[in-house]
Amino acid sequence: MTFPPREKILPDILFCLAFFTRLPVPAVDHRERSLADAVWAAPVAGVVVGLAGGVVYAVAVLAGLSPSVAAGLALAATMLATGCLHEDGLSDVADGFGGGATRERKLEIMRDSRIGAFGACALVLSILLRWSAIADLDVPVRVVFALIAAHAASRALLPALMAALPPARHDGLAAGAGAASVDVALLALCLGGACLFLLGVTGAVLAALCLGLVFLLVRRLCLNQIGGHTGDTLGALQQLGEIAILLAASAILH
Repeated sequence: MTFPPREKILPDILFCLAFFTRLPVPAVDHRERSLADAVWAAPVAGVVVGLAGGVVYAVAVLAGLSPSVAAGLALAATMLATGCLHEDGLSDVADGFGGGATRERKLEIMRDSRIGAFGACALVLSILLRWSAIADLDVPVRVVFALIAAHAASRALLPALMAALPPARHDGLAAGAGAASVDVALLALCLGGACLFLLGVTGAVLAALCLGLVFLLVRRLCLNQIGGHTGDTLGALQQLGEIAILLAASAILH
């Protein structure tokens, strides 16, 4: 596994923070690096997003709010931090895969900014499952660790899908980002996997198994439905991975 050049590490992290979040970051010239080159740092952006949600949860609990209300605020904080980037991908994929009869129609639906029944139901289920899992963890320290692990490790899957499948379109985000190398995918998986140990050894193993199943499922669906990946399928993968880790954390740590 080859590491990125030392002088590219900080620019790559800032690149991923700027791409995956709405947080203000210093301006960096990214013209010499594509997203596929820098996406190894996606788990780092996930750590920042998860930490933001965890801090909001802890402050809310210390202020006397119930775990359920604090969980809602924490979830809102993570969604604000990312601009609902991945939620948008999940809803588009649900609408496209659920409502399109042909590959071309599925891709057309996924590009439509309007949300349909499949997309709305997918969003409701995603929010409900994450909210209930966070509230179930109850203790602020557990929530902080679980959110960091969930957001980092779920984003660690994105380079692997970019390396495993070709872009489904000749234009769009996935085509413009390029194909992630095996080294980039492995580095991201190592970073995300390390964060899973915040859940303890048993929690890390269970979460890793769940993530593996989620990855294989999404990869197979993408191949069967559209013959490749898009930016929306990457978002859907992140959401499903985040849900899987939070549910695993709830099962182990509760």
